[in-house]
Amino acid sequence: MVSFGRVITAMIVPFDEDDNVNYGMVEQLAAHLVEQGSDGILVCGTTGESPTLTWQEEHELFRVVQQAVAPGAKVLVGTGSNSTAEAIAATQKAAKLGIDGTLQVVPYYNKPPQAGLYEHFRAIARACPDLPLMLYNIPGRTSVNLQPETVARLAEIENIVAIKEASGNLDIASEIRAQTPSSFAIYSGDDSLTLPLLAVGAVGVVSVASHLVGSQLQQMIQEFEAGKIETAREIHLKLLPLFKTLFCTTSPIPVKAALKLQGWAVGGVRPPLCEMPEELQKTLKSVLNSLSLI
Repeated sequence: MVSFGRVITAMIVPFDEDDNVNYGMVEQLAAHLVEQGSDGILVCGTTGESPTLTWQEEHELFRVVQQAVAPGAKVLVGTGSNSTAEAIAATQKAAKLGIDGTLQVVPYYNKPPQAGLYEHFRAIARACPDLPLMLYNIPGRTSVNLQPETVARLAEIENIVAIKEASGNLDIASEIRAQTPSSFAIYSGDDSLTLPLLAVGAVGVVSVASHLVGSQLQQMIQEFEAGKIETAREIHLKLLPLFKTLFCTTSPIPVKAALKLQGWAVGGVRPPLCEMPEELQKTLKSVLNSLSLI
């Protein structure tokens, strides 16, 4: 059974003043996240602004983060694409670095049917049979929902070991749990749904909020596992305003703004994303203050 841990941070990518990747800051932030409770780091997911990164930048990010956190944490890398051939090529290149796993997003824009999704993920898994693969279902960004029945078929493939479930639908997570073996790991793709998803069989979260409250998320999950449901609920409810505020506009805009308020030189976001409006900045600052995060 492959384990990526309980809390995986979908890490932002810091940029410098010229909009280049700030690899020195990448290294510092990755190490900090592990110190603050992350079991693993996901590099070049949605939060890492992968659509605006070059393949060369992404591969260097994989290398830098792996060196920064190994052997203390797992490193997963986003090598998905809406082109099966491109996803295979990127995944094979990343696998040569010895990373711990890959995140494969549901192909976006071309809207493949379920049979096409199955063949897409199976082809990637077969091309890298020794590399654990995490599926990524996020229909709000891809316009296609990976159905539980398709996930169950894919879970039969030895190196397809987990899913980041970000449909926002608890029934879908429940159906996946009912149709897959216990060795197949379900991760919440939404911080605000981590605790509810734990109740239906998830093992953890691929998190944005863990940039700021990784240790508290780790505690919440461990309290739940220990049967201390009320304590876990208290942590969830305390952090709920933060979970919501970090998605008050397109991610990763808010979390980058939050890190800058904490003093991290992470730079801005790449176009077509843009900075937060002043009113949302005020709300974010208020929430961070209330949790003693700034």
